[in-house]
Amino acid sequence: MSLTGGQRPGDARTTHVLVGGLPDRREGGLGRRPADGPARTPDRNTGRPADGSPAPAVPTSRARVKPPVPATGAWRDGDPVAARRFADVGAVELEAGGVLPGVRVAYETWGELAPDGSNAVLVLHALTGDAHLAGPAGPGQSTAGWWEQMIGPSAPIDTDRYFVVAPNVLGGCQGTTGPSSAASDGLPWGGRFPRITTRDQVAAEIELTRQLGITGWELVIGASMGGLRVLEWALMGPEAGIEVRNLAPIATTAQTSGDQIAWSHPQLGAIRADPRWRGGDYYDAADGEGPHAGLAIARQIAHTTYRTAAELDVRFGRLPQGGEDPLADGRYAVQSYLDHHGDKLARRFDANSYLVLTESMLSHDLGRDRGGVEAALSQITSRALVVAVDSDRLFPPEQAGRIAAWVPGAEPLRIVTSDFGHDGFLIEFDQLGPIVADFLTGASVETPEG
Repeated sequence: MSLTGGQRPGDARTTHVLVGGLPDRREGGLGRRPADGPARTPDRNTGRPADGSPAPAVPTSRARVKPPVPATGAWRDGDPVAARRFADVGAVELEAGGVLPGVRVAYETWGELAPDGSNAVLVLHALTGDAHLAGPAGPGQSTAGWWEQMIGPSAPIDTDRYFVVAPNVLGGCQGTTGPSSAASDGLPWGGRFPRITTRDQVAAEIELTRQLGITGWELVIGASMGGLRVLEWALMGPEAGIEVRNLAPIATTAQTSGDQIAWSHPQLGAIRADPRWRGGDYYDAADGEGPHAGLAIARQIAHTTYRTAAELDVRFGRLPQGGEDPLADGRYAVQSYLDHHGDKLARRFDANSYLVLTESMLSHDLGRDRGGVEAALSQITSRALVVAVDSDRLFPPEQAGRIAAWVPGAEPLRIVTSDFGHDGFLIEFDQLGPIVADFLTGASVETPEG
């Protein structure tokens, strides 16, 4: 998908008002003819008419009234279950010490398991994703499937052929045990939730696999934070007696870098600096009284790293937001875009889970206690597909290249070309889909009918 040539959705050169960063073709938008005079072309940088006259009054996104943000967007016991299933996997021994008791894993499935169990595929989600890969939003599920184009009948991961399992990660907020879950005293874990690592998360998923009666995965696939777990699965799965025949880490790394830790630091600080975070114990707060401001700022920082400088400049440039004037406390369109994404996440996610999961990502080092990263990668026996996005500034392609270079069974590194950076794995399905489908054609799998 390219931003070069032609008129793009959300391009700063369009005449649409940007509401929440999305084009709004309402009357009175910038560059439209006002009822009382001739058309006035807006200046590219200021958004004001070139003749110096005031810009026409335009309703702005700030004028829209939204309900207060809930204290948490977590799924809680008593909420509609939607398509979730649950497995009680018992206590998980934590890498940093101690035990997390009574762990429950929420997950979803698609397709049917073959009689010999050979067609099972495990899909692992990213930081603010969940187990809902495909399907509509609805009661108990605020968002539609995030990988709808990749999972389903005749899709790259064809559910007429494969049995697909997607768990919500340990520490998450959509049904699996996390900070918003009840501890043994009946109160939410909140700030008491222990520090967990990528390996702890995979340990919980290994127990889920055993409960499902699966002895091997035909494919373990995931992107970003999910890709971290894919790599740990390649080593921890066989150690636990669970075969991992193929793996596909996408837009990820074998070891969190200093740059990634640095970008995470202000996100963690934004949440903890919000006075409504209350040390993590905010679950009884009224709507509007939770740490949504800190969580929204964290998301804005993260979202900037998920996209590219080129996209933000071409799409928004210095265009003001709607009828707002940046020289009079108004916003630029790109600021409104980030405000929109911050507010959107705060309504469907949990601030404590954001902290726990971000810190789990910082713990990621495949080479820890394994002789270093290259030595650990060299121990992987699975056939591997490694994919990078060429414009990814959060997980740059050279990090994926390191994985492809050292995993003995890895195919040559595959590159997705995108103007959208790290989020390319959520956008460029016309490229990613065929790459994954082609990789799977090399596998011999029984259909559910046997």
